[in-house]
Amino acid sequence: MKTKALRLYGKNDLRLEEFELPKISDDEILAEVITDSVCMSSYKAALQGGDHKRVPDDVSENPIIIGHEFCGVIREVGANWKNKFKEGQKFSIQPAINWKGSLGAPGYSYQYCGGCATFAIIPAEVMLSDALLDYNGDAYFYGSLAEPMSCIVGGYHAFFHTKAGSYQHEMDIREGGNVIIMAGAGPMGLGAVDYAVHADRKPALVVCTDIDDARLERAKALLTPEDAAKNGVKLVYVNTNNCEDAKQYLMDLTDGHGYDDVMIMAPVKPVCELADSVLAYDGCANFFAGPTNHEFSAMVNFYNIHYNATHYIGTSGGNTDDMRESLSLMETGRINPAVMITHVGGIDSAKDTTLNLPNIKGGKKLIYTHINMPMTAIDDFAELGKTDPFFAGLAEITARNNGLWCAEAEKYLLENK
Repeated sequence: MKTKALRLYGKNDLRLEEFELPKISDDEILAEVITDSVCMSSYKAALQGGDHKRVPDDVSENPIIIGHEFCGVIREVGANWKNKFKEGQKFSIQPAINWKGSLGAPGYSYQYCGGCATFAIIPAEVMLSDALLDYNGDAYFYGSLAEPMSCIVGGYHAFFHTKAGSYQHEMDIREGGNVIIMAGAGPMGLGAVDYAVHADRKPALVVCTDIDDARLERAKALLTPEDAAKNGVKLVYVNTNNCEDAKQYLMDLTDGHGYDDVMIMAPVKPVCELADSVLAYDGCANFFAGPTNHEFSAMVNFYNIHYNATHYIGTSGGNTDDMRESLSLMETGRINPAVMITHVGGIDSAKDTTLNLPNIKGGKKLIYTHINMPMTAIDDFAELGKTDPFFAGLAEITARNNGLWCAEAEKYLLENK
């Protein structure tokens, strides 16, 4: 079985190659990958090569397949897994397997298991970790987005609050409280807004801040205050650059109470310090954004930590239960992480997209591994469609779906490219 895959050989050394996969063992599963969404973590792995904590030191001699947000179809099942998995079964994968304390993960550590490939071999430790998940959605791209969505779900479940006289933390956001998502109009921030509004445990108020009016307007059009109100949540979008006194404005939205749960989506000093300043009594801040600067720091009010019981956490992933929750919410239509996607391309665009990810504006970049297509913004479909009937078709479909990628667009792409 041949595969075409994007392999990492070292720092900034990605190569799209076709090669033969070995025959699977009784403990392995052969999977056909259909979609892989590009994560900033993949960019960091490509940037650092063997210095990355999950990438093997000998990657130059034994390259790994990059990409960890993938979805596809099981094509062959090793003898030892036939009681649990079957050929033709759709799957999603939880890459953070944490097998016996190892940092090894699909998309970072394996020669034959990664998402940016046409076919991959899933090793036994993935199944032994219960990280190969059944997926029943109507589009493959949702299965790819389950992993980033699970990071958001995990971030919410990691919030905690305290009770006087007790050493038992009350986990999760404060139900009926105030949530603020700082620098939240990007792809992960939109996912965080979607989850806050549509999950079982709801706040009364969700505020999403950013400093880009266009991003905020897009967010407001996709995740509307009207829909949030129907779900019992007041949703407010705020450009903090337009506020004479941003702290006072944000505090006034809570009638002076402050925010019980604060999600910080960008490693930017003023954002972190504003977040700290609006924490309520017993408020919890989640520094969700992963900085590349090892020396990144910001001012924190330690008076409030002592006297107002404010506290901090940092999360960078979800567990398998978070992944299952994400899949369930998508399969039942309660959340729509398609709001994260702004670009779609083929496997031939994967190398440049990964290496230049911070410089490509917009949200999630989605790759269909069996096609060739430049990484293309959904907003550009209509203009391209003036001279290309293929893009005209995609433009018409996405326009009918509020400008979003969707199951119909995926079906059209796979049938016509």
